[in-house]
Amino acid sequence: MRALAGSLFARTALTLAVAFVVFQAAASWVVYRTLVMPVAERSADDLAGLIVLSAQTWVELPPETRTAFETELARRHGLRLTTVNVGATADAPGFAFRSQIEAALSRRVGARVTLRGVPGNEAAWLDIPLGGHALRVGFYPDRYAVKPPLAAVAVIVLGALLSLLTALLLVRRITVPLARAAQAARQVGAGQLPEPLPETGPAELAELARRFNTMAGEVRNLLDNRTTLLGGISHDLRTPMTRLQLNLEMLRDKPDAARIDRAVADLADMNKLITGYLELARTTQAEPAQPVDLVALLRTIALETGVQWTDAAPCIVHGGPLALRQIVTNLIQNAQRYGAGSPVELALDCADSWVHIRVRDSGPGIPEAQLEKVFRPFYRLETSRAQATGGTGLGLAIVRQLAETHGWKIGLKNRPHEGGLEAVLTMRR
Repeated sequence: MRALAGSLFARTALTLAVAFVVFQAAASWVVYRTLVMPVAERSADDLAGLIVLSAQTWVELPPETRTAFETELARRHGLRLTTVNVGATADAPGFAFRSQIEAALSRRVGARVTLRGVPGNEAAWLDIPLGGHALRVGFYPDRYAVKPPLAAVAVIVLGALLSLLTALLLVRRITVPLARAAQAARQVGAGQLPEPLPETGPAELAELARRFNTMAGEVRNLLDNRTTLLGGISHDLRTPMTRLQLNLEMLRDKPDAARIDRAVADLADMNKLITGYLELARTTQAEPAQPVDLVALLRTIALETGVQWTDAAPCIVHGGPLALRQIVTNLIQNAQRYGAGSPVELALDCADSWVHIRVRDSGPGIPEAQLEKVFRPFYRLETSRAQATGGTGLGLAIVRQLAETHGWKIGLKNRPHEGGLEAVLTMRR
């Protein structure tokens, strides 16, 4: 219960409810002061005028016609006019706007008027001394009392209820997706992969769900990569460590330069593997962006790696130069390793909005079904894990992670006419 009271739904609903209640109270007061009260005062004044006029007319009529006048007055207007004491000694029954009627009668008569009643009778009576006669006038409040505008009150109440229900519905539409997102975030924090959030509703909530689903997938991929990374470290380091231990044990009996060379080579392999793991771990941190002359950078990389390069028009982008160098270098090394000795070409396409860096080879290419799989850590087309037949299986994984960290896109596609593979790094200018 305490959690529900502190929820966004409860607090927002309470705030809206209080706001609507205050608004309806203010609206009711305005309607009462500007509509109900003026109508009540006007009706009370009309009744007072009718009573005083009837009494004056009765006084001026000949005595023989007064009875007929009283009968007609009762029939048409529901007023009783008599000189007989009806025994109205008690306070008149309460009814709406009684004070306004008494005030109007007091103004007309010129003296304070208090309505009286007869026990067991709902009529209200007042005394009017006029022309030497003690006249008593009675009327039924149900006929003359101003009725509250029930239709207006009903409209106000209905409007308040509809407004409140609409507000609660809108608040629920907002808070329910947020509650789902909070629950999914807790699952992600616990290392679980939650069900994708529905990407429906208002544009902002749909975009939030879309971003969260993407983030949850990326977190899951990071966890999978971490597990794979640890498994790869365990697998790839075990073989050179075993060879190193064996060589060291054999060197106890007899020094052998060849065994020492093999031990040194094993240490170099281990250092290479660890360096690759550290590079992959560092790819989750984006490098500060700065202006980069792509033509100069790619020309330098081409000279260092010995690939074909054709100068292009000047092209300046904002990005991380170290990340760019590592991505392009890894792509070139991958093409040189798996391109079957074919020439590797480095090219640049610089447009107004986009920049494409292309690395092409004329080798056997990659089966279409594996174009995305090769970006997974430790995934290699050849089945062995020997260093002689392939790398660590981290080169393209590092490329993909670096590109995504900096907001770039990397893709591979086969060249159907020329043969070979083309890797394309896409950047926004």
